[in-house]
Amino acid sequence: MRWGLHPRGPGAAALATARNLWVPPHLRCHPGWRGTTRRLLVRPVTGASNQLQNSSNGRYRDTVLLPQTSFPMKLLGRQQPDTELEIQQKCGFSELYSWQRERKVKTEFCLHDGPPYANGDPHVGHALNKILKDIANRYHMMRGSKIHFVPGWDCHGLPIEIKVLSELGGKAQNLSAVEIREKARSFAEAAIEKQRSAFIRWGIMADWNNCYYTFDGKYEAKQLRLFYQMYEKGLIYRSYKPVFWSPSSRTALAEAELEYNPEHVSRSIYVKFPLLKPSPKLVSLIDGSSPVSFLVWTTQPWTIPANQAVCYMPDSKYAVVKCSKSGDLYILAADKVTSIASVLETTLEVISTFSGVDLENGTCTHPLIPGKASPLLPANHVTMTKGTGLVHTAPAHGMEDYSVASQHNLSTMLQASKHLLKEEKLVHSYPYDWRTKKPVVIRASKQWFVNITDIKATAKELLKKVKFIPGSALNAMVETMDRRPYWCISRQRVWGVPIPVFHHKTKDEFLINSQTTEHVIKLVEQHGSDVWWTHPPEQLLPQEVLSQVGGPDALEYVPGQDILDIWFDSGTSWSCVLPGTDQRADLYLEGKDQLGGWFQSSLLTSAATRKKAPFKTVVVHGFTLGEKGEKMSKSLGNVIDPDVVINGGQDQSKEPPYGADVLRWWVAESNVFTEVTIGPAALNAARDDINKLRNTLRFLLGNVSGFNPETDAIPVNDMYVIDQYMLHLLQDLANKITDSYKQYDFGKVVRLLRAFYTRELSNFYFSIIKDRLYCESAGDPGRRSCQTALAEILDVMVRSFAPILPHLAEEAFQHIPYVKEKKSLFRTGWIRTSSIWKKPGLEEAIEGACAMRDSFLGSIPGKNAAEYQVTIVIEPGLLFEIIEMLQAEETSSTSQLNELMMASQTTLLPEEPRTLTTDVIEHKGTFLINLEGGDIREESSYKVIVMPTTKEKCPRCWKYTADSSDALCPRCTQVVAGRA
Repeated sequence: MRWGLHPRGPGAAALATARNLWVPPHLRCHPGWRGTTRRLLVRPVTGASNQLQNSSNGRYRDTVLLPQTSFPMKLLGRQQPDTELEIQQKCGFSELYSWQRERKVKTEFCLHDGPPYANGDPHVGHALNKILKDIANRYHMMRGSKIHFVPGWDCHGLPIEIKVLSELGGKAQNLSAVEIREKARSFAEAAIEKQRSAFIRWGIMADWNNCYYTFDGKYEAKQLRLFYQMYEKGLIYRSYKPVFWSPSSRTALAEAELEYNPEHVSRSIYVKFPLLKPSPKLVSLIDGSSPVSFLVWTTQPWTIPANQAVCYMPDSKYAVVKCSKSGDLYILAADKVTSIASVLETTLEVISTFSGVDLENGTCTHPLIPGKASPLLPANHVTMTKGTGLVHTAPAHGMEDYSVASQHNLSTMLQASKHLLKEEKLVHSYPYDWRTKKPVVIRASKQWFVNITDIKATAKELLKKVKFIPGSALNAMVETMDRRPYWCISRQRVWGVPIPVFHHKTKDEFLINSQTTEHVIKLVEQHGSDVWWTHPPEQLLPQEVLSQVGGPDALEYVPGQDILDIWFDSGTSWSCVLPGTDQRADLYLEGKDQLGGWFQSSLLTSAATRKKAPFKTVVVHGFTLGEKGEKMSKSLGNVIDPDVVINGGQDQSKEPPYGADVLRWWVAESNVFTEVTIGPAALNAARDDINKLRNTLRFLLGNVSGFNPETDAIPVNDMYVIDQYMLHLLQDLANKITDSYKQYDFGKVVRLLRAFYTRELSNFYFSIIKDRLYCESAGDPGRRSCQTALAEILDVMVRSFAPILPHLAEEAFQHIPYVKEKKSLFRTGWIRTSSIWKKPGLEEAIEGACAMRDSFLGSIPGKNAAEYQVTIVIEPGLLFEIIEMLQAEETSSTSQLNELMMASQTTLLPEEPRTLTTDVIEHKGTFLINLEGGDIREESSYKVIVMPTTKEKCPRCWKYTADSSDALCPRCTQVVAGRA
C-alpha cells in the first residue's frame, strides 16, 4: 500500500490511528450521504455471484469452490414436523432441563409457571404463553444460569365440575360429593395429559415428570397452612355480605371470575317511594294537598323488596314537580326533569327547587311493604348520568349499598313483591359468570373473605420494587386492586380444597383453631383433600378437641361444606413451588387477565403472610385474536388449533404442516404486549421468514466447508476490511440481541435478526464475497479471511435465534462441519464475541465507500456491474488515504475496493484523468471527516466516473477481466495453475 502523506492530510498522528483501525476513528459521512447507503441501492452482480453454477458445468467446473452442505434449503410438507421430532430425539430435548439443573453454576433464574386450567385441549393462548416462557428460560440457560421452572396445572374449580356434571346429564343428581370429585379428577388428569403432550411437542424445556398440581395432597396441605396463617392474623373472616352470585353455577364468585356482556338487556323500572316524614325544608315547599313521592330508577327490579333506604347526592339540586296526568307530586334531580318527563310521556311542572342536603332526616315509605320506612341518606355514589338522581339502596344486593348500610347500621333483608310506575328495556354492560356465560346477581350470604383493606397498603408498597413489562401494567394492577372492596374466597361446590372449619349443628358458631387445622392438614398431606368427604367427622378432629365438643357419639359440630376459591388455590403456589428460603421468582409471565387474577392473588397471599412480593419482574402479554382482530370462536370458523398448525389439517393444501418453529416464530415476532393476531397470513409470513433464514444458514454452512477455525482462521487485524466490518456489525448485533432478550422484547430480537440476515448478509455481504469464496484458491488468505468472518457470523446467528427456534438452531448446529461435539447447541453457551471486533470509525468509513458504490450501481440500473469499470477521484487528504487502504495500486480488478464496488476494475485517483470517453457517467459527492472529537475536521469531495469495460468475460469466474473471451483472467490463471 502507498502510505504517503498528502499535503492536505491530517498528519502522521491521525494516520497512525487510522492504520491501527484500518480506518480512522470517529469518521463521519457527510449528512447528505446518510440516506443513500449500501442498504438501499444494492445491485446484485450477475458474474461470479449468480452464474458460477453454470460455469461449473464447463471445463473449469472442478476448479470452482462451490458451497458444500447437506443442510436443506427448504423442508417441504411433512419434512418440517418430522425433522423437528428427529431433532428433539437426537439432541436430547427431554434431558436438557435435568442436565442444566446438574451444572455447578452460581446464578439461578426462576420463572414461576402460572398454572393453566386443566379443563380442555391445548389452544393458541397456551402456545403464546408457554413459548414466551420457554424463550426466556432458554436464553437465561444459555447465558449460564441454572433454570428453575416447574410447570403446573390448576386442577380444581367450577368449570371442571360443570363439564363433568353436564356430560352425565340426569345421572348427576344422584352422585355423592365423593363421586363428583372422582370424576372431576379423572377429567382434569385427561386434560393435563393432552396439554402436557402439546407443550413437549412445542419444544418447551422442563422436567415434565415432576410438575405441580393443585389437587396434589402436599400442595393442598401447604395451601391450608397458609390459609390458617392468614386466618390467625385476622385477615380471613366470615361475614354476611353482598357477593356476586351465579344462579347458573349455584355459587358465589369473585370479581376475577366475571366477564362483562355489553349487550345485556335489563328491565329498568321507575318506582314511587311515597313521602312519609318530610324534612323541615320540604314541609315549606309542599302544601299537602297532593301525594308526594320520591321517583327512583333501578336496573335491578328484583332488589326492590330488600330496599332499606333511598340515597341522594347532598351537593346536587333537586325539584318538586307536578305530573300533568295524575296531578301527583314527584321529587327528583332538577337536571333530570326534562328527560324523565319524556320517558314517562307526560309533562312535569317544576313547583320548586332545593339542595340535596335539605333532604336530611327525611323518610319515605317502602313501596312494597306497608308500614316500613326507608330513610333518606346522603351518598357519594349517586350519579346524575342516568336515572332520577335518587338511588334505591338494598344492602344485601350491592357493594356501594352495603357500605352505606354499614355506615348507618341498617339491617339486610330479603322479601319479594313488585310495584311499577314505568318499565322499559335497557341495553348495558352487565356482569356474567365467565364459565356459564349467564348473568350473575348480587345477593347477601355468609361467605369467607380476605380482608384486602388491611393488605392493600403493604401490597402497593411491595409493587414499587417490582419491574413491570410493559410499565403500564403496574397501574392496571393497582387500579384492579383498588376496585376490589373484598375478596370472597368461599365457593358452594365440592371440587376443591375444603375450608377447614366445623359448624355447630344448632348455633351460628364455627370451630377452627391451630389444633383442628393442623390435624386436617396432616390428613390432607397423607390422603389428599378427599378426606373431608370420606372420613367421618369425628376422625377429622384431633382427640383432644373431640373430647371437648361432645365426643364421637354426640359430636356438636359438622364439617363445613364450602371450598376455597381456585384463585386462592393458584395464588398460594409460590409457597408450594418456589425454591429456597426466599421463595421469590425472578419472573412471572402471564396474560393481562392475570392482573386481576393470579398476579393479584399471589401478591395478596404473599404480602399477607410474609410482607414480601413473590416476584421480581412481571411480564404481561395480550390475548390471541383472529387475523382481523376478532375474538376466536367456532361459529366464526377462525379458531386456530396449534396441532393443526404443526401437523397440518385434513386438507393440507389449505392447512399445511408448518411445524413448531413457525408457531414459535409467530409468538416471538408478535407485539405480545398488546393483542396478538394469528391466521393463515401470519403463519405463512412466519414460514417465509424462516425459509429466508434457512437460505442464509445454508450459504454460511456451505461456505465454511473445508474450513477449520483452529488452524485456518485469520487474525482479525489481518482480515479484509469488509470482513472486519462485518465482525464490527456482528458485535453490535450481538449486544442488541442480548439486551432485547434481557428486556423480554423477543419481537425486537426477530426484527434485528431479520434486518441483519436480509440486508447486511443476503443483500450486501454475500453478493460481494461470492467471487472471493468460489474463485480464489482454497487456502488463499483473502478466502480464509472471509471464511473466518462467516464462521463467526454463523455462530452468532445460530445462538441468537436458538431460544426462539430451537429445532432450526439444533439442525443447523448439526451441520457445522468443524463442530466436534454435536450433542446439543444449548449445552455450549451463549453468543461469544470479541472486543477486538469493535472498530470505532470502521462502520462510517465503509458506509462512505458504500456511498460511492451506490452511486456507481445506481447509475446502471438493471445492468451487470461487472461489465463496467469505475474511476473514483478523491481530492488529496484523509478521505483519499482511507479509501487508498482498500486498494494499494492505482488500478485493480482484485482489490478490496473493487470487490466492494463489484466492477470489472476500479481506479483510484487524486485528480481527474485528462481524457475521458464520451459515454462516461459522473456523480459527485462530499464527506465531512471529523476526527479526535472535532479537533480535526476535513471536508473532502469526490467524483465517481463510470464507463463500460474494455475487457472480456472470463470463462471461469464470469467477471469481465480477461484479455480475450477464450482466455482466463490473470487471477483465474494463477488459481488454476496452482491447483494443477
